[in-house]
Amino acid sequence: MSRLLDPEGPAMSFITRLVYSAYLNILWMVCCVPIVTAGAATTALYQMSLKMAKNEEGHLTSGFFQAFKENFRQSTIVWLILLALGILLGVDGYVFYHMRFENIFWAVGTAAFIVLLIGYCIILLWVFPIMARFENTTFQTIKNALMVGMRFLFCTALAAAIHFAMLVVIINVFLPVIVFGEGTCAFLCSFLMSNILGQMETKASNYEERRTDDEEDSADIPNGKDSADR
Repeated sequence: MSRLLDPEGPAMSFITRLVYSAYLNILWMVCCVPIVTAGAATTALYQMSLKMAKNEEGHLTSGFFQAFKENFRQSTIVWLILLALGILLGVDGYVFYHMRFENIFWAVGTAAFIVLLIGYCIILLWVFPIMARFENTTFQTIKNALMVGMRFLFCTALAAAIHFAMLVVIINVFLPVIVFGEGTCAFLCSFLMSNILGQMETKASNYEERRTDDEEDSADIPNGKDSADR
């Protein structure tokens, strides 16, 4: 029992970070109020949550708002794209649900809609954690989110289950749990995603090193045309 209550023990450390996640959730909700800033707020939330998963969070408030500022432009662009796609999928889902035609065209259309919806959800789960750890173009970031989410389907399913469970608890069980909300979801998902993102970071670093070495080697080799002129 004394080990469970040890301030330096893993149990108390985990509880402390759950409290931190509730505080980050409040910052996240405040920054999501204009709606258009929700992308930058979610990226900042994941940046701090991923640091908490490795015990590297530092000062929460300043770290959150610094990440919010640094990622604002790209995160907002990605969020607006996803918001527009989400609205489009919502309209399509409404239409398919109310049409309910008993023919092959309705069945094929519904199947395609379900596939697109699953892909959309995968991107939504992974794109903000990826932006929190990597710099890339908007298109490549969205593509990487889809590819990584499909590559690690078990982790993706667990992350989706965490969000779904939180939503069910908030709506059907105890509304005040909303104070933990997305902050706790991001914190728990960060434990799942941290190693995967770390592997991606290692591979990216190795690729950059190889490319730098190749460029240095090629700089020492004279161009063929220049050599012929000599």
